[in-house]
Amino acid sequence: MAAQRVAVIGAGPSGLTSIKACLEEGLEPTCFESSYDIGGLWKFKEKPEPGRANIYQSVVINSSKEMMSFSDFPPPAELPNNMHHSEIMIYLRLYAQAFNLTQHIHLQTTVISVRQRPDFAASGQWEVETEKTEASRQMHVFDAVIVCTGHFTQPHLPLTDFPGIESFQGRYFHSWDYRSAEGLEGKRVVVIGIGNSGGDIAVDISRVAEKVYLSTRSGAWVIGRVAPGGLPADIVRVSRMGNLIRKLFPSWTNKTLEKKLNAPFDHKLYGLQPKHAFFAQVPVVNDDLPARIISGRVQVKPNVKEFSGSSVIFTDGSIIDKVDVVVFATGYNYGFPFLPAALQAKCGYRLCLYKHIFHPTLTKPTLAVVGFIHGFGAINPLAEMQARWATRVFKGLITLPTDKIMMKEIEKDTAEMHQKHACSERYPLYVDYIPYQDSLAEQVGARPNIPWLFVTDPKLALQVFYGPATPYQYRLTGPGRWAGARQAILTQWDRVIQPFKTRVVPEPETKPSSTLSIIMFLNINAVFVQIYAYL
Repeated sequence: MAAQRVAVIGAGPSGLTSIKACLEEGLEPTCFESSYDIGGLWKFKEKPEPGRANIYQSVVINSSKEMMSFSDFPPPAELPNNMHHSEIMIYLRLYAQAFNLTQHIHLQTTVISVRQRPDFAASGQWEVETEKTEASRQMHVFDAVIVCTGHFTQPHLPLTDFPGIESFQGRYFHSWDYRSAEGLEGKRVVVIGIGNSGGDIAVDISRVAEKVYLSTRSGAWVIGRVAPGGLPADIVRVSRMGNLIRKLFPSWTNKTLEKKLNAPFDHKLYGLQPKHAFFAQVPVVNDDLPARIISGRVQVKPNVKEFSGSSVIFTDGSIIDKVDVVVFATGYNYGFPFLPAALQAKCGYRLCLYKHIFHPTLTKPTLAVVGFIHGFGAINPLAEMQARWATRVFKGLITLPTDKIMMKEIEKDTAEMHQKHACSERYPLYVDYIPYQDSLAEQVGARPNIPWLFVTDPKLALQVFYGPATPYQYRLTGPGRWAGARQAILTQWDRVIQPFKTRVVPEPETKPSSTLSIIMFLNINAVFVQIYAYL
């Protein structure tokens, strides 16, 4: 029997797009959000709330607005290309309002447990127990469940890996607790971990601290948000053409890209050089870190060996005395405490999920995990495509393979992923951004037919293949087709340009220039930037 009532757990970006996917398929979603507002990770909170994702005041998204948008809802042109968390909340609220999503959301309602009903083998139904803030519990029955709780809610604080921490005379905390550099003026601070949070926090604190020491065990590739010419980096680098080049010449692509990354600053000279290849792990996106290092405000150090009083001893034998604060940017544990343990089995470091969405042993595929994923691109389009695919599975419009075939594919996918990427407990999985979306879109019926586009609509085809791989491409055809998708693609450069028009530099009178010519130049420039990145 096709699923009708669907529980969506979490009202962050993944939860919002899952609600919309349910509505598109004629399902009845009910979303439970434990917080007092939508937004998930992007909702800034003055005080950390245990069990929920938290961000710091200065957070700016790594992906540009066109790349992180939902496929049928382009961002307002006036918003900046790389948005502050407050501007992301504006976009999410507009999205929720445009598609009437908020009426399906129950705020301040925590999901306590999700378990199969006694007749699950026949009905595929779930019992979902919830609790309101006033401690009143309620049991609900749903035909299907979508889990959208993310993976930034359980801080990983590995104190046992750092002997002597109990004797440390200063203050230490996890990056989850960090809000701003207030109170750290004139302090000596050690930041442990060089993921995106560690890099951001080190830079943020270095503006007021006496000195910041950034400790890294393995190093990292560091890229900026700004590409040559000043355009957003991802909008000129993430394309189908670029993906094809990488597929055909993977080793060469890695080497040449690393060479380009070392051009503005030598990663080895700066103490950042990692052992892994660029595409093996999501890079650190930080425009300011090199400048803070060259000015001495941030000093890169190896892994911490031990603590002794107020001193921090590193693996190379160097010692920093009189340390006031240590920030552990050591990642997050992941799990779903409300789910049965059997559904949280792992294959390698990752959850044992087919397409990173469905558990293969369920007799009825009526529970999906959406948004629990990493890739070289924005998570919103990935989660949206997952939700579109999962809801069609719920309805019986897409049939999953047998459990044995799914397990074999999971094992094969896991082996390939571990071979290509530097997976770990903190970073359990990675997907290839465009191929992963295409694989789901193929089954949904929404994958763009590039050869056919070149025959029927060459202008659009050039943008789809050579231009940025924006999410609107997955609304050109098939179920969920959006009549505005073509126009959204053809006008995406307008929205990229608009935020820069705060001071328009007048053109010489002898050489007038139209907006169209500027857009044509940007299209051509984007293609050459992509080619340049691989030469």
